[in-house]
Amino acid sequence: MGIPFYKMSGSGNTFVVIDNRKQIVEESLKKAGLSLDAFIIRACSPVHGIGADGLILVENSAQHDFAWRFFNSNGSTANMCGNGARCAARFARLCGVTGDAAEFETGAGVIHSEVHEGKVRVTLTPPGAVTPDIELSLGGKEFIGYFINTGVPHLVIPVPRVGDLDVRGLGAEARFDKRFAPDGTNVNFATQMPGGELRVRTYERGVEDETMACGTGVTATALVFAHLGKVRSPVTVAPTSGEVLTVHFTREGDAFRAVVIDGPARVLFRGEIDPEALT
Repeated sequence: MGIPFYKMSGSGNTFVVIDNRKQIVEESLKKAGLSLDAFIIRACSPVHGIGADGLILVENSAQHDFAWRFFNSNGSTANMCGNGARCAARFARLCGVTGDAAEFETGAGVIHSEVHEGKVRVTLTPPGAVTPDIELSLGGKEFIGYFINTGVPHLVIPVPRVGDLDVRGLGAEARFDKRFAPDGTNVNFATQMPGGELRVRTYERGVEDETMACGTGVTATALVFAHLGKVRSPVTVAPTSGEVLTVHFTREGDAFRAVVIDGPARVLFRGEIDPEALT
């Protein structure tokens, strides 16, 4: 018997999502003699598996509608993922685990979600404060960045033209900057368009490459530009995929509260990971 899964897209950020409430993953891996991190890497591989930026296990919770475990494509764990959270909420709704509204446990805290057909709103845990004016030398050029934790760490670097950058090269350089050691940081390059919309490209820690979208990165970018006085809630943000996300928030001095990210969470296809794929 294989492992049933959904492949889902949150604004272009892709995930393998599995109902693990009966620990089907652990049972299958025990039979195959395969470790969990090796399974994550294999399942997310476009060559040996399904191909995705991350993998989500939906599991039981004693106090809330469900709990999740989130993994990057390299097998590492992350406390939070905004696009992943929206996909997990829609998956739970489609599978009858929850109704349209739900609360679920993540490593960053309890997340509130609302599903409206193919669009999902999630209320994130309160972010950290913005650390301003971080001087960076990347690719022989000077940049100013701003750090904020939106469930996971993010560096936001405003630039004049985000489309012109080598995001993979510059992002990797900033991601491993010793000031963010030992865990490193996600890196977002962002430009504000004439109409006010933000465009952002993200280098994701754990994927170790530019991804088509990053929910916590989009959120971090909106909050940093609000900190700079350039936008007000709600903020429209377009990631590389072009599938627009909207970030809502309130401000209390320098602190941000009631942070909500709203956007599409779509099922791409459903299938079953065959036991042969685990050997």
